[in-house]
Amino acid sequence: MKPFQKPFKKLKTIVLGTALLTSLSSWADIQVGVILSLTGPGASLGIPEEKIIKLWPAQLGGQKAIFTILNDNTDTSTAAKNAMRLIAEDKVDLIIGSSVTPTTLAIVEAAGAAKVPVISLAGGGAIVMPQEGARKWAFKLSPTETISTNRVLDHMVKDKLKTIATIGVANSYGDGFLKVVESLAPSKGIKLVGSEKYNATDQSVTAQVLKVMTANPDAVYILSSGTPGALPHIELVQRGYKGRIYQTQGVANADFLRVGGKALDGSFMTVAPVLVGDQLPDSSPIKKTAVNFLKISDAALGVQNRSLFGATAWDALLIADQATRNALKSGKPGTVEFRTAIRDSIEQLNGFVGTQAIFTMSPQDHNGVDERSQVMIKIENGQWVYQN
Repeated sequence: MKPFQKPFKKLKTIVLGTALLTSLSSWADIQVGVILSLTGPGASLGIPEEKIIKLWPAQLGGQKAIFTILNDNTDTSTAAKNAMRLIAEDKVDLIIGSSVTPTTLAIVEAAGAAKVPVISLAGGGAIVMPQEGARKWAFKLSPTETISTNRVLDHMVKDKLKTIATIGVANSYGDGFLKVVESLAPSKGIKLVGSEKYNATDQSVTAQVLKVMTANPDAVYILSSGTPGALPHIELVQRGYKGRIYQTQGVANADFLRVGGKALDGSFMTVAPVLVGDQLPDSSPIKKTAVNFLKISDAALGVQNRSLFGATAWDALLIADQATRNALKSGKPGTVEFRTAIRDSIEQLNGFVGTQAIFTMSPQDHNGVDERSQVMIKIENGQWVYQN
């Protein structure tokens, strides 16, 4: 699909854009609800997502679309209320969001009950697993914890590192990663020697870092998202930890680099290929789509503001565009038939190339990515540097 050329130009209250009318259809507009964490601990994810969504033209599948953006303040109760408002008042055909796993889970419960499909921008596997109940209406685009963690552990094995400790945010995102580390590490010959937790709103993690350092691990894996992921990283460096530090892609944005500063240099992270799209080898099947997105993003926002989370939002829109185009053959916007057809179309994606992964969904898999969805990068002088 050719990248769109004309972005949103206007913001009326919370409803984005007066659309370019590209369809001759007399059907109602497609209503899209977008719930993002624009304030609170998840704001460093939600803000770049919103910026990218505003670059999209006010259409999906060749039909006029109205995008309503709401802020959940990184709060699960607010996220649930937003979802119910979008469903009851705006009669949305699709919800995109939220930015973090806990708020997304609240949205999925409300949306699934109303048979409204959700494309999540968050990373936790609990959003789509197990595939039952409300989760049958939910899709997520970030890779599984297993894919990311395998990358980290294999990187450690290659460099003959034998012990690992974790410091994770105390929510469904951190807990999901911790369970996978506990499961996979022994099979790689790596011993988990400690696991500490903290809250995303905590101002200090000194106690947790000191406990981890007492165990003297070869590597520390920080299981967090947004700028809160910088807190234990900075503390480890300031306390003189000399081992290797890994992060998940949940922190991969410019704000994390700004907050972490020099303390981040030399650390490693698994991320979606798009973040280093122009550094990828030409053999990468994702490179073309990733570079096309970066051209659009860099021109509008600047190279210094590249964000993995903005790219996730773009992939959500690419998928929504195709799904609504297919769904318009089966029903009119505003009907359960149309919403069901959107859901079914996403579930049938096969080899769909996004900026960060190749998506092949199925009734059993509403994530649909493989090992190509992650690369290893290193942070050097405040820059993302592709490794392999």
